[in-house]
This record gives sequence, C-alpha cells and structure tokens, in this order.
Amino acid sequence: MTLHLKSIYTLIAALIMLIPYYTKAQNYQLEWSDEFTSPEINEKYWNFEYGLGKNNELQHYRSAKQNARIENEKLIIEAHKQHYEDANYTSARLNTLDKKHFKYGKIEVRAKLPQGKGTWPAIWMLGANHKKVGYPYCGEIDIMEFVGKVPGEVHGAIHYPIDRENNIDSVSDNYILPSTEDEFHVYSIEWNKHEINYFVDGDHYFAFNIDDAKRFGRKNVFRKPFYLVINLALGGKWAGEVDDSIFPTQFYIDYIRYYKIAK
Repeated sequence: MTLHLKSIYTLIAALIMLIPYYTKAQNYQLEWSDEFTSPEINEKYWNFEYGLGKNNELQHYRSAKQNARIENEKLIIEAHKQHYEDANYTSARLNTLDKKHFKYGKIEVRAKLPQGKGTWPAIWMLGANHKKVGYPYCGEIDIMEFVGKVPGEVHGAIHYPIDRENNIDSVSDNYILPSTEDEFHVYSIEWNKHEINYFVDGDHYFAFNIDDAKRFGRKNVFRKPFYLVINLALGGKWAGEVDDSIFPTQFYIDYIRYYKIAK
C-alpha cells in the first residue's frame, strides 16, 4: 500500500511532537485536526465571516475562492487590493463557532505569515458564549498575532473583562522568530484549568495564570469552551498604514491540531 507523502510526514511530525509530553506530568492525545487534504474548505468545521472587520480595519471579509481556498494541502487566506462594497481591500476570516469548541488541551497551528506593512494575520480564540454575553465578557485567547510593520516578531495575548463596564485587562508577550528557509512555524498553546502557556516551534515564551482573570463573582472566562478564529486583517489600529505594493498577499495554514489532556 502506498502512503501519501504528506501523510507520512504528518505521522512522523506528530510522533516527534508527542515525545516530550510523555516525559512531563501532562500528557496529550490527538482528538481533532484539519490537515487541509480535502479539495474544499470543510464547512463541517468552518464558518465564513462577512463584512468589514473591527478596530478600524480596511478589508471586507468574504468567502470567494480568491480570498480563501485549499491548494497543495494548505489553507490559503489571500488579501487583495480590490474595491468591494464598502472597502478597498478583500480578505477572509473563518471560525469554528458551534462546529468545534475547545476547553483545555493543546492547540497547535503550523503557518506561514504574510509580509509587508499593513498585514495583520491572527490565530485566536473567543469564548463560545460570545453571542450570548458579548465581548469582552466571553474572553479572548490570541495564539498568534503579527503586524507586518514589525517583521519577525509575533505576539501571544490574553484579554478578559475586569468589571461590568466593558473595561478590559490584557496580558501579552512577544517572540522573535528564527530565520528559516520555508518560513513555516508552529504556534501553540497548552491550556489547563490553572494556566495557559505559549510556544513557538516548541519554545516556551509566555505563561498566564488563569486565576488572574477571576472578577466580580463571575465564573472564570478561561474555564469555559472557546472557538477558533483565523483571519488576515489589513490596516487598523495596530497594523497601521497599508503598503499597496504587497498585493496579493497570502497567509498559509498547513495544519491545525487539537490534543486533549489524557487521563
């Protein structure tokens, strides 16, 4: 029987990644993944979002294949300089709300980031009760954020409510990426009821104590299920001015894997 080449690499990579965890107190078991081996984006896992982004961003999100598709077993989110409805740029934002939720465990995403001023790709999570309670009361876990005006630096962050007036507390740290030939890196978090730890290529760089988010008698937002969001934003409060010479620009996702905590 002939095995698909990527399947062999995927198996080897998964086995290698698992080795360190069996030497620690916490073990993980693969429960769900999207390896993007199907010809189309799997709508059993993913929802498309539409319209303008927040934070003064400049793109219009849509589901056109020009903006979101699978090629060579990778999800590609592609931004264009293109007038569409109320915006001069188009891009895509996908989420797993009501399709796949996560509570504790290890989430890892192998990705290649777009470059150039004005790009703002992100791999992040919102509380699954987002529609019911709104933001910031649902909480936010940013697994990876990057702004093209600061090449080589990625960020991990936590955002949560501190009172009943929509005020937010935020904790974050950054990581300087090593230079690699293919520019793909694995961004991951390990999340349990006590803390959230952040890694790039297995290198730990940031930890958050979940007890720090306990506020005004509410159940801690980070002890509830979350859903995953992947998007490529442009401009806005953080990314700033957009360099129109970079388009089209692509955000590549090779795989997403979720490991539950093994009992």
